[in-house]
Amino acid sequence: MVHSSVPAAEETRELRLGVIGCGGRGSGAINDSLSINEGVRLVATADLYAPKCASLWKAMREAHPDKVAAEETIAAGLDGYRRVLDDTTIDLVLITTSPGFRPIYLREAVAAGKHVFAEKPGCVDPAGYRMCLETHEAAVAKGVAVVAGTQYRRQVNYVGAVEQIRQGAIGDVIGATARYCAGGIWYRPRTEGMSDAEYQLNNWMHFIWLSGDQIAEQAVHNLDTINWVMGENPVSAFGSGGRFTRPDDSEMWDSVSLDYEYPGNRMVSFMCRQIPGAAGDVGNVIYGTKGQCHIGAANAGSRIFDRDGKKVWEMAGSIADAYKQEHKDLVDSIRAGKPIVELRQLADSSMVAVMGRMASYTGQKVTWKFATEESKLDLFPKDLTWESSLPKPQFAVPGKTKLV
Repeated sequence: MVHSSVPAAEETRELRLGVIGCGGRGSGAINDSLSINEGVRLVATADLYAPKCASLWKAMREAHPDKVAAEETIAAGLDGYRRVLDDTTIDLVLITTSPGFRPIYLREAVAAGKHVFAEKPGCVDPAGYRMCLETHEAAVAKGVAVVAGTQYRRQVNYVGAVEQIRQGAIGDVIGATARYCAGGIWYRPRTEGMSDAEYQLNNWMHFIWLSGDQIAEQAVHNLDTINWVMGENPVSAFGSGGRFTRPDDSEMWDSVSLDYEYPGNRMVSFMCRQIPGAAGDVGNVIYGTKGQCHIGAANAGSRIFDRDGKKVWEMAGSIADAYKQEHKDLVDSIRAGKPIVELRQLADSSMVAVMGRMASYTGQKVTWKFATEESKLDLFPKDLTWESSLPKPQFAVPGKTKLV
């Protein structure tokens, strides 16, 4: 019989949850946590806009009436997150804000002794990456969990595919292709009276300091999968891309195409795009000396083919189950006294996306060493307030945009 070193009261006591960022991803994440975990309660929310907090409260009360506090605790505005972190009764925070804020909020949440669920990506620039690495070490030292919203790491067909690859089912891995090609994305026009800061915060997807562009905000799922398969970070990135359909004041590109070189001269061809009406393709193909492994997005499943094209293995998987499993693993690790800390893993995959964006935007080959150790790129505005004036939006032009 195995005896836990964690006191019984700690294993069973109710965990109090707060959500920082109450948009679609925040609502989805807290719903997943409340759905799969027992002994948890939503007690606080924070967002730039109070109505988003209220909407989340209403939805969660209807879905989980026994797991939501009777009284709404809402913290709105740029400083709202601090009111959640300063509440000493809160055990676990879900950080589901726009990506640009995550390195700072992660650092402060860990400093406050909170366990954390952090959505992907973990950072949008090298400065944020380094902050995440420091926070990872701080979390380990303080004994608090940080689990990432890279749900494919917990989807059974992804786990099964990586296990098959590790066991030699396709021989030696020699390369891969990864695609996140989808349709368009939302855009929120500026309304009269909005400051630069409010407009960009509300329309965050279209500003690189907030979203990191689609390669970081969305397609990082593919790059995380490739990093997982390869077992290490890439050596360099070289690529291109451009824009054809974005609104005039959007800084986003429509498409990015990259070649990543991994150690051992293993090449990965990567592409992401958001173009209305264009063909979609979301998934990964891993090439080996004995065959190929196809790892599909969402519920597409995984398959392995030998060199003759014969299917030799397959596994189905549910993305909905994976979304829930990350929250169960997080809570279980807290209760077991063995908190999971995977911020470095999240930061590395996020930085693969950032390095690729830097290479494409500038038209230069960018090495991992330069991006992680030498680059001075720090996109977050200094002294940000709701009324801040910000530089005029400007999209990158290869050959003109400088590598910093």
